[in-house]
Amino acid sequence: MSQTNFLIGRGELLTNEIKGPKRGMDKAEVYTLQQARKRLMPQFAEVASSLDSLPDNACPGDMGVARLALNPSYIARSFFPVAMLRSAGLESVGSRVVKLTPEAWSKKGPPRESTTTELFVAGRREAFRQLKDWAGQLVDGSNEAKDLSHIERISAFEAKDRIASIGMTKDRFFEVGIHLLPDDNNQFVQRAFAKYAAEVGVTIHADLAFSAGNLWFLPVEGKHGSVERLAEFSFVRVVRPMPKLRGMRPVQRSAGVTVACSLPTEQPLSSEPKVAILDGGLPKRHSIAPWLGTYRVLDENAADDPGGLQHGLGVTSAFLFGPIAPNSTAARPYSYVDHLRVLDRETDSEDPLELYRTLGLVEEVLLSRQYQFINLSLGPDLPIDDTDVHAWTSVIDDLLSDGDTLMTVAVGNNGEMDRAVGNARVQVPSDCVNALSVGAADNVDTTWGRAAYSAIGPGRSPGVVKPDLMAFGGDAGSSKYFHVLTEGTKPALVPQLGTSFASPYLLRNAVGVRAILGADLSPLAIKALLVHGADPATHDKTEVGWGKVPEDLMEVITCPAGVARVVYQGELKPGKYLRATLPLPAGGLQGNIRLKATFCYASPTDPQDAVAYTRAGLEVVFRPSDKKIKEGKTNADTKGFFDMKKYATEEERRSDMGKWETVLHGNKSMRGSSLDNPVFDIHYNAREAGGPTTSADKIRYALIITVEAPKHADLYNEILRAYAKMLVPIQPKVTLPVRL
Repeated sequence: MSQTNFLIGRGELLTNEIKGPKRGMDKAEVYTLQQARKRLMPQFAEVASSLDSLPDNACPGDMGVARLALNPSYIARSFFPVAMLRSAGLESVGSRVVKLTPEAWSKKGPPRESTTTELFVAGRREAFRQLKDWAGQLVDGSNEAKDLSHIERISAFEAKDRIASIGMTKDRFFEVGIHLLPDDNNQFVQRAFAKYAAEVGVTIHADLAFSAGNLWFLPVEGKHGSVERLAEFSFVRVVRPMPKLRGMRPVQRSAGVTVACSLPTEQPLSSEPKVAILDGGLPKRHSIAPWLGTYRVLDENAADDPGGLQHGLGVTSAFLFGPIAPNSTAARPYSYVDHLRVLDRETDSEDPLELYRTLGLVEEVLLSRQYQFINLSLGPDLPIDDTDVHAWTSVIDDLLSDGDTLMTVAVGNNGEMDRAVGNARVQVPSDCVNALSVGAADNVDTTWGRAAYSAIGPGRSPGVVKPDLMAFGGDAGSSKYFHVLTEGTKPALVPQLGTSFASPYLLRNAVGVRAILGADLSPLAIKALLVHGADPATHDKTEVGWGKVPEDLMEVITCPAGVARVVYQGELKPGKYLRATLPLPAGGLQGNIRLKATFCYASPTDPQDAVAYTRAGLEVVFRPSDKKIKEGKTNADTKGFFDMKKYATEEERRSDMGKWETVLHGNKSMRGSSLDNPVFDIHYNAREAGGPTTSADKIRYALIITVEAPKHADLYNEILRAYAKMLVPIQPKVTLPVRL
């Protein structure tokens, strides 16, 4: 019997730090200092006048906030207007993407509408009054003058611009995002807001508030007129009606039909993985007790949501067994699971504040650091937008930024809603960059496509590729339902549909990798492996992301003949360059070959900067041959590997936006003979609040490289022999084969 070749580990031993190349930063100026003054001085006066018209109690510490849009030619991190803001007595408190048509730009041809960065800048009203005089005293060629010439417009941040929607006449509950000042340790803005809200007749629920980055999110309650006055408070970022929670109701299901099944008799494959399902609870009578570690009700004072119990059982069943075929025996679970009830029902009536109460319970679980694997199949009934990052996304991303936890999040079942206005886009918090967002496929075989109900991308930039991955979630049109266990001590199945079940099914695969191969692979490396092994078929990336994960886990963790798959895991230092060598056989490669690479890293985030959300970014260049070096250069020639069109618009690619994606995935075909000591050079860029920083921490990364060389049937062993002192197979920690 031929041996099974499992993944090759310790690829990080093939990396070393290198000296970075010199980088030129000069760029032709679009506007002269004189032109910039002429354009902007009238706008400075308008902004100062608008801020002076606000009531004093809406401007804590006599401070106001204005909007400063950069020319689209200057949205890279290196052009952040640090010198201007410092000199003028202003401070950036956030940013977002806007579209505008500049008067001039550095590209050829007439300017056209483009995306650019809009900064929210805070300062004393006196500082805004003095901007005209400040600009008049600038010295041509100074950093402050250059920064000024990169500004396309400055405008007031009016109350009406802060209100995303006032909702229906009956709406009385809203969520508000407040800009905080960096290093405001004494809650100066928060206290001023609470006082102002009381004065305009709005009740705030500060006990349910969340801070994320320099944003403070909280629910408020009041009449429309009062809420409109509340939006005049200068540090308000956004006001919107309180969304409802999604996730408890399946898309469709056959009326009450249940069928029999059998459950396995074995223990889970491994007792090591720590897994939690965060959902609506479990009914008193169920058949999953042998595989249930603990069941916890996180708010013991609240009653069950009746619909939540079946949903919670179905989601947990999907994790333990995947879709169960009627009248058959379910697959053996990979691990035990804890079910934590985070969604409940406050007695008697629907609680308009449940969105924030539920997030508090989710945060509590993540803060406990008890679990390596978590599934969340619920969240706000709110498609993402490009302007602001939601509280749910902000809080969860921050708690996942260490890379120690793999969390799957269902993208939502709104895929059949109006695409043109964005209502079919993935729902909060599946836009998290540090989680895996999961959409639903309509079949398990190669004929699969996106299930019609499954939400679509794109995500925000960074985080453009959303959903991340697809897994089977059921399809009513072809009667291919996702069968899960229903209430009762005797196992019985009910047919369901939804991304709520695709998400835990995908987590089952992730935990399967951990159960089989043990702790040699970090949760981040498992995330990278799943992306690496996904098949997009011929589907549009905005519909299916990186593709569907194989049904057979062995396809992800083994190497067939002619294939070697190597895992690199390590840390990156800010500003430094790491060279990762690609492993080849001693005599090189013959014939046509294919290289595939996937980078994943965990990143701290800046929620207030929707346009610069991730603090960490990678520039990765591929150098196929060290024999090809241009005269005067010290490094080998580069060749494109990651197609940046996947990540950004043309304007964004011309800046540095594609660098800030937390997942990079690409593949290229080439002649084996064209490779001589091929390497990836990785440069870790760091930023904070959209600008350069010197205080960044190291980040963790995982890199998966697959070499496919059909003319080398024994490629796997050839590579292991060539790197015998470094690379080793990652051996299973459990006895295989088993029925999974």
